[in-house]
Amino acid sequence: MAMNGFRSSQRRTNWQSWFHKGVAFLFLATGLFGAASFSLAADQPQWGQRWSRNMVSDEKGLPATFDPETGENIKWSVPLGTETYSSPIVARGCVFIGTNSRGRRDLPHPGEFGVLLCLDQRDGRLRWELIVPKIPGDALRDWPGAGHCSPPTIDGDRVYVVTNRAEVVCLDLDGLSDGNDGPFRDEARHQTPAGQQPTELRPTDADIIWLFDMWAEGCMYPHDSAHSSILIDGDYLYLNTGNGVDRTHRRIPAPDAPSLIVLDKRTGRLIAQDAERIGPRIFHCTWSSPALVDIDGRRLIVFCGGDGVCYAFRALPSGLKPGPVRTLERVWRFDFDPHAPKENVHSYIGNRLVSPSNIKSMPVVVGRRVYLTGGGDIWWGKRKAWLKCVDITGSGDVTRSGLVWSYELQYHCCSTPAVHDGLIFVADCGRMVHCLDAVTGKPYWTHRTGGPIWASTLVADGKVYVGTRRGDFWVFSAGRKKKVLSSVRLGSPITSTATAANGVLYVATFERLYAIARKEAKAAAR
Repeated sequence: MAMNGFRSSQRRTNWQSWFHKGVAFLFLATGLFGAASFSLAADQPQWGQRWSRNMVSDEKGLPATFDPETGENIKWSVPLGTETYSSPIVARGCVFIGTNSRGRRDLPHPGEFGVLLCLDQRDGRLRWELIVPKIPGDALRDWPGAGHCSPPTIDGDRVYVVTNRAEVVCLDLDGLSDGNDGPFRDEARHQTPAGQQPTELRPTDADIIWLFDMWAEGCMYPHDSAHSSILIDGDYLYLNTGNGVDRTHRRIPAPDAPSLIVLDKRTGRLIAQDAERIGPRIFHCTWSSPALVDIDGRRLIVFCGGDGVCYAFRALPSGLKPGPVRTLERVWRFDFDPHAPKENVHSYIGNRLVSPSNIKSMPVVVGRRVYLTGGGDIWWGKRKAWLKCVDITGSGDVTRSGLVWSYELQYHCCSTPAVHDGLIFVADCGRMVHCLDAVTGKPYWTHRTGGPIWASTLVADGKVYVGTRRGDFWVFSAGRKKKVLSSVRLGSPITSTATAANGVLYVATFERLYAIARKEAKAAAR
């Protein structure tokens, strides 16, 4: 995400400075989720509610404020790297968070790495970590400092995640503490930079079960950083590939590569992919993760491409036999910005007035509607953004027939919305938090924060939680009338979405992860 496309050198310098504080893929790092009461029994095993991707949780008893300096409502906190874009995931007594390795001197090898941490839910103690060297050479294939950006998805005793090298890996939930389970056995070499000798594995290293390299398999060309949240449906893994532009931002090196693929979760075998040939129309990269809906007898995978189009594909039937890679059947398509340029899209790089749109956030499916945010690219596109509501029951091209309503946001938007109790809460890069009517799109209130927002809003326990890149964490009442409950200065940028699970709120800044709970919740969790 170099900034050489800007017309003004002064503007280029300002945006580069902002960018170097963090990368956008993790802005999507927006997401929380779902389910349970204050019974200390509800995990949050993936980013967003299962299938729907809604940024809503059923957790109760969460605090409206906290204070790291006095320890008020702080259960524990642990240091991270220097830049953290991944959102916390909580399952089976573990908290997972991706970060970078900068500032650490305890790793087996020198160099820079992406790191996925598996922490003990009770006290933040390290259980194990996945250490992955950066892609050497061109920095725009694995942006320096960005680290591990993708939130994992947990299914039983397996952890599915995309590394900073665009590898899909299946990990053992217990790490190497119970031995190297295989069939993948080369963890020592995998975590060692090229040209260095592997060292003996540690008990706190990750145990890789299988690995699928999307770049090596021709499924994508990496750009900036891999960001994907894997969707599980039965034995299938659905995920965006992260296909994007090269360092010039004017060419797609893998124009024929798919944007959406399906893997067998047991083996990592490629089962299916889209055939939309989205590649040439990708304005920047493919960072949006898919959702799933089952309605009117149709199971649909809803996916937003890097071309600014939302697609619905028919979900694969269970029990498919091994064979040639299948093609996903498209049911409908919705062009998010139908008036934007569609040809020679990269000739508009750096144009802040006219450009294609893209979608970085996840689609949120609620009932018979899907809610989308998108617009001009943060670094390279026009300063326009919208929240749109689309009917999911159509077929074919539903660009006109499927649009229910559209609401204009500020400048740019990469946040996934939260839909709860007839209301939508969404944030944008213009420092605004919005509350709208989910049926009509009518705005009820807005609030200007002190910094741009890349994270998503989380609705839980009657509250709206969201952090800003200035390092402020805001808490609002989740109602039609605006009520600010608190604003906490954390002193480090926040691009990660908060997570609620088992009576605890998890908030990650660039440099530290906080587990936040009321006094009675902390006592019950011991």
